[in-house]
Amino acid sequence: MSEPQWHDLGPVEALKDPPLREIQLGKTKIALTFQNGTFGAISGICSHVGGPLGKGTLDGDYVICPWHYWRYHREKGTVRAGYGDIQVPSYELKIENGNLWVNTEAVTPRKKPVMEPHPLAREPKREAGPLRVVGISTTSMTHGHPRYSTSEVLLQAALARAAESGAETKMIRLSDLNFKNCEGYYSKSEHACLWPCSITQFVDADQLDQVYEALVHWADVTLMSTPIRWGSSSSLYHKMVERMNCVQNQITLHNRVLIQKKVAAFIITGGQDNIQSVAGEMLGFFSELGFVFPTFPFIAHSLGWSMEDMEHNIDYVEKSAELREGARALTDRSLEMAKKLLFEKAPEEALARGGRKGNPLNRLSR
Repeated sequence: MSEPQWHDLGPVEALKDPPLREIQLGKTKIALTFQNGTFGAISGICSHVGGPLGKGTLDGDYVICPWHYWRYHREKGTVRAGYGDIQVPSYELKIENGNLWVNTEAVTPRKKPVMEPHPLAREPKREAGPLRVVGISTTSMTHGHPRYSTSEVLLQAALARAAESGAETKMIRLSDLNFKNCEGYYSKSEHACLWPCSITQFVDADQLDQVYEALVHWADVTLMSTPIRWGSSSSLYHKMVERMNCVQNQITLHNRVLIQKKVAAFIITGGQDNIQSVAGEMLGFFSELGFVFPTFPFIAHSLGWSMEDMEHNIDYVEKSAELREGARALTDRSLEMAKKLLFEKAPEEALARGGRKGNPLNRLSR
């Protein structure tokens, strides 16, 4: 057993408030607590991904990590019963001559969680098969009371065109998904933002995993539709985009690009103008994720600021063959771009893996 390494932390009375503080002793970081007349000392480094426990919060006898809210007993260092054999080191304390002392030779060991990798954490790899197109509608809807969405109708026309071309298609309506807002892990620390998102990993009811799966692992082409809301894209779009930040942060933090050889294009409609601003914001964000764009990467429709007559707007879109043709043409451009990306390095090899001759969309792989 190692020799005790006692350190004088200072006067007891000065250490009672605040009830949780971080103390650095050489290379040892300690979360010191005072509760119900007693002190406790545990490691200041969370066993999950290293969050600073001394900068968290104290809830009864438990220190809560500020990054992902893991809880450790303030004296024992163990997690709450039922959450596994996980703990952080705990330290012995003593009071001499009115001062508090801590022994930095830990009393208990660190035990890290043994966690199965999340399914989304696998390395992105395109399986052989036809081109795959996902449409994501960001229009808000009242459940049980659907209404006409001009952007979603054009998205459906685009997906129908993709299916006619031999591509596999999938529609995701954000209004159908139960998913939480981003909790700003990156704003706490760059190391607190994980892939997949911490919410996806720890909240079973969160359904944004469907979007992550589609964009990172499944789709070759993403078609994103949005209405214009007060000069911007929809609130659901922004809610999704904030959660997509964990994909971009993999590039920033680890030089790991999850989105490669994938195409994105956009459908934008509204009862007021600001189309180019909305499109520019969407193009900027998706380019940061790694997507590329076809020539003329969006289609749009608006009656303009002075004509916010929504019944007229719906009637116009319902009857407009031109808008539907625009959606189909956008799909064609996106599919052509995807084919170029997939054939870029070794077209002969890709064709050989793809199977029988016929529609080239049914022979693609990478």
